[in-house]
Amino acid sequence: MLALTEPAIRASFVNCTQGEAKRLAVPNDLEMRPWDDLDFLGWRDAAAPQRAYLIAEADDGLVGVVLRVAPQQTGRVRRSMCSFCLTTHTGDGVSLMTARKAGRDGRQGNSVGAYVCSDLACSLYLRGKKDAGRRIDETITLAEKIDRTTSHLVAFLRRVTE
Repeated sequence: MLALTEPAIRASFVNCTQGEAKRLAVPNDLEMRPWDDLDFLGWRDAAAPQRAYLIAEADDGLVGVVLRVAPQQTGRVRRSMCSFCLTTHTGDGVSLMTARKAGRDGRQGNSVGAYVCSDLACSLYLRGKKDAGRRIDETITLAEKIDRTTSHLVAFLRRVTE
């Protein structure tokens, strides 16, 4: 992924108002991100942990979405799989994240959701740069895993924007 600037990030959001995009918390470590290893930029809002943001390159440019993170269920140990990168996590490593749909559907309260790595570090798990504890043994190449993850992400973004 190409390195992103704060203005490009703010301009990419499709499921919030321009005012909301101007007020959202952009990471202050953009220059430190491992851009060459990222397939998308994702982060959680430190001031509001129930909010997350995701930006990816799509056919028609950058697409950013505001996500709401569902509260974790407590009291039991579970293993869950990210629907983007297929990394398996224990505990709260995977969260249900929902995005309000863009446009009129979103204003009517419609949303789409996916179970995603809670820290949105799918790209780093795929490449072995971050340890999740367990990955499924697969015979496909890293490039094929990246393509699969990207296609899952694009399908999610398409559901938000259609």
